[in-house]
Amino acid sequence: MKGNSSSAKQLPDHHYKDPSEPTIKRVPPNRKKKRKSQAFQEAMTGYFFLAPALILLGVFLLYPMGAAFYYSFTDFYILKPDDISFIGFENFTYIWQDAQFRQAFWNTVYFSVIVVPVQLAVALGLALLINKKLKFRVFFRTAFFSPVVMSLVVVSILWTFMYNPNEGLINQLLGLIGISPQPFLTSPDQAMNSIIAMSVWQGAGFQMMIFLAGLQNIPNHLYEAADIDGASNWQKFLHVTLPGLKNIALFIFITISIAAFKLLVQPMIMTQGGPLGSTKSLVYHIYETGFNYRDVGYASAMAVVFTLIVLTITIIQRVLIREERG
Repeated sequence: MKGNSSSAKQLPDHHYKDPSEPTIKRVPPNRKKKRKSQAFQEAMTGYFFLAPALILLGVFLLYPMGAAFYYSFTDFYILKPDDISFIGFENFTYIWQDAQFRQAFWNTVYFSVIVVPVQLAVALGLALLINKKLKFRVFFRTAFFSPVVMSLVVVSILWTFMYNPNEGLINQLLGLIGISPQPFLTSPDQAMNSIIAMSVWQGAGFQMMIFLAGLQNIPNHLYEAADIDGASNWQKFLHVTLPGLKNIALFIFITISIAAFKLLVQPMIMTQGGPLGSTKSLVYHIYETGFNYRDVGYASAMAVVFTLIVLTITIIQRVLIREERG
């Protein structure tokens, strides 16, 4: 017995294991390799599904952006692709001396400043109307939204006929109430306002649906509490509805602003930029310079400036929104 006890005492310390210590399971090397290969296969599967979108993004967005930036520093003329030379900032310098660019820029600013608040107000008004329990609510919702799903080219052609100064539907309706025929698209003073009216009619239905979703998410108990306090309909709209739609309104404001600066189809189809350049937008001027006059270098420079303008406006809007939220 003594010999056994002495031999037990002479055992090295590393053979002793404390039962309170957790047992560490060692993963076999083969299993580790299996896990790594499985993770690699999952990653490759994800890249495989992303590949078509990434390829399209690169071909139709990233490459044209890079090419436009490069050509903006050249005198590239599309009919002479081999005769191209680097001219530095000459195109950008000429932009601020180009009277047509300045006119197109201010036309775009005017269109944006008018169409953004008007379309926002019209969309909110339609959403408030549709949100009420009316008899033909589904019909009106479909009717107000239907212009959105129509092609903007088709809508522009339709309104061109309606704006006809001689036989247009709008002038015939005005004649019924004793108003003389209006020139609309043939007048430098009325052409842009006519395009604004058509653009609001065509686009307000989409923003109406977004506002409608926001209205339906406002809790009813807030309106019930306002009724108990004796609030009028205007007070409920001012202190309950508008605060509940604040984030949605800011989102719609940004999206309409960006879309307004990209004005192209309406003046191209309805007026071709006239009369006297009163409806030529900045994007239409870039298109005309690049494809009609084939001056790709100068058109690319204007496209770069236009991108910087839109980017600056977007950043300013986001900063203001953050400050207002903070």
